[in-house]
Amino acid sequence: MKKVWLICFALMLFLVGCQTNETNQEVEAQDDASNKAEESSDEGGDEAPVEVVFWHAMGGALQDALDQIVDQYNQSQDEVFVKAEYQGTYDEALTKFNSIAGTDSAPTMMQVFEIGTKSMINSGGIEPIQTFVDQDGYDMNHLEENIINYYRVDDQFYSMPFNSSTPVMYFNKDAFEAAGLDPDSPPTTYQEVEEVSRQIVANNPDMKGFALQAYGWLYEQLLANQGALLMNNDNGRSETPTEVGFTEEEGKSVFAWVEQMMADETFANYGTNGDNMISGFFAEDVAMFIASSANVRQVVDEASFEVGVAFLPYPEEKERHGVVIGGASLWMMNGQPEEEQQAAWDFMKYLQTPEVQAEWHVGTGYFAINPAAYQEQVVLDAYEAMPQLKVTVDQLQSTTSSFATEGALMDMIPEARRITETALETVYNDGDIDQAYQTMVEQINGAIDQANRARGE
Repeated sequence: MKKVWLICFALMLFLVGCQTNETNQEVEAQDDASNKAEESSDEGGDEAPVEVVFWHAMGGALQDALDQIVDQYNQSQDEVFVKAEYQGTYDEALTKFNSIAGTDSAPTMMQVFEIGTKSMINSGGIEPIQTFVDQDGYDMNHLEENIINYYRVDDQFYSMPFNSSTPVMYFNKDAFEAAGLDPDSPPTTYQEVEEVSRQIVANNPDMKGFALQAYGWLYEQLLANQGALLMNNDNGRSETPTEVGFTEEEGKSVFAWVEQMMADETFANYGTNGDNMISGFFAEDVAMFIASSANVRQVVDEASFEVGVAFLPYPEEKERHGVVIGGASLWMMNGQPEEEQQAAWDFMKYLQTPEVQAEWHVGTGYFAINPAAYQEQVVLDAYEAMPQLKVTVDQLQSTTSSFATEGALMDMIPEARRITETALETVYNDGDIDQAYQTMVEQINGAIDQANRARGE
């Protein structure tokens, strides 16, 4: 019995030792990269690289793509080490920043979504990148015009554009052909979308024609594409907004469009759930939908049928104006050591090189901030294999620059989006569009007024 006990005890020690060894190996692997920022060169006595803490909101496959670029940068030189840290969604990351802005806990740099621009400027916790642009003589004009137009505020740059996207319309080419439609001539106006939807459903009663996620960003884009302002005072670019900028005709146009397709029984209602909408497209429950251009690679790769990508539609009585940049930019925190800020600025410039932007564009579907990237061979090869990716760039570059397409600046836009989404869902569930519109406008104007009073304006 004693012998058996000794054998069991020895086996237990062996297993504990193996587990401890595996755990140590994992810890060593996780710490290996960080150690680079802490070790000095034995030969020359050089100082350790400057560590830049980089907060971001890229999860899943996007985080993998970002981590790869960060690793490449860290391996390309030994003066700077960027430590990328995921902080949750855009909203979650901004909430965390607001709780520690101006303290020692703040990161060196941070990714913030585009509608957080005014909040970051008003936070008092950032150093405008214009400071470094001027010191370095860096030419921002070599970057994509319709992207930097959004981030140029009062003729200066507060942040560096990074991941940028716009909405596009996806459609099932096979379903078009089956309904006798030309898959190479997708609809361009609201009315054409309605007619195509009727033909799709007539051919296949099990498939709806069109879906529009109840998403405030898409509503803003559909306004801008017809030349409408989201807010007054030139979308907040000449003065702080005091009320909405669109007319009743413009604001109701999206509601009326959906209402007509609901009456035709061609509209697929997925509410606010974009993932369900895309899944419905894959299941061939719906033939067309609108979503971010950053979804192109996923949608084209995963669909079991041929996917088409088209420009955002607009009312036929209007002219097409184009799209507003979505996505995020990179912000420099103030109060950080100058060497950290300079190191972060070096990384920001690295991200804008054609080679890096080409890799980012092809790997994620986001636009290349530097248009020179579109001439890189990796991009040309990608367009040959996936021409849908180029459609997103064509739509961006054909956008007419105006206050409408430059986008609105206001610190309460996230709240405005939530209000808009409630109005859209009301319409989707057979609510009265006049009442939904009126309530939406009153609530957005109230949120604008409350934000202005909170700042003492």
